Amino acid sequence: MLLPVTLTLGTVLALLLAFAAAVAAAASLGRSREIVVAGVRAAVQLAAVSLLIGWVVRSPAPMLGFLALMFTVAVRTAGRRITSNRTWWWAALPIGAGVVPVVVALLLTGLVPVTGIALIPVTGILIGGALTATVLGGRRALDELGTRWGEVEAGMALGLLDRDARLEVTRPAASDALLPGLDQTRTVGLVTLPGAFVGMLLGGASPVEAGAVQLFVLVALMAVQAVAVALVLELVARGRLHRR
Repeated sequence: MLLPVTLTLGTVLALLLAFAAAVAAAASLGRSREIVVAGVRAAVQLAAVSLLIGWVVRSPAPMLGFLALMFTVAVRTAGRRITSNRTWWWAALPIGAGVVPVVVALLLTGLVPVTGIALIPVTGILIGGALTATVLGGRRALDELGTRWGEVEAGMALGLLDRDARLEVTRPAASDALLPGLDQTRTVGLVTLPGAFVGMLLGGASPVEAGAVQLFVLVALMAVQAVAVALVLELVARGRLHRR
């Protein structure tokens, strides 16, 4: 076992969380409370999942319900990070359009079996990647619109359509949302050994098998995130996602 579940582990986690919040406060980052809340929520949610996962993976109905819950939480989290108005629900489109085709393709090809123990973690990784890309792409695009709206109006004055003028301003900024995934893929094995690789090794798989699984995860994530960023950018350009 990599980490023994003891009082020592709980104490270290609490100290690390307090340290992160203290650093954020000292640097005036304005996220101290969010760090504490996120850490506590993670502990509660993982405890609940640990208790339920054995039941969820054994039956199709609970498995599908759990996948739907994962998607719903991701959509709300991403949408509310991008905007505080009612257009947040449009975040369902980039997340769903990125994840669903990839998962369906994996199931049809037999690379991922239709079992909860395989489908839930794979789908969760892909949803998490789509969530991150959607948030980063959407926020960056809307931030650019807010600071460079004059350039959008100038483009329209020159004859560009509203959508095209918005894209000219937002596209470079939104594309930065792909950088974390690209850097992770480019440096895998040299800078970090990601969770799927380490988990496979700890589970008894050979290094080659673990490497193949990790490569599959990284490539699938890039596909999911590319779709998510492209669609959230289009939603911003068409005014479906906005902050007005």
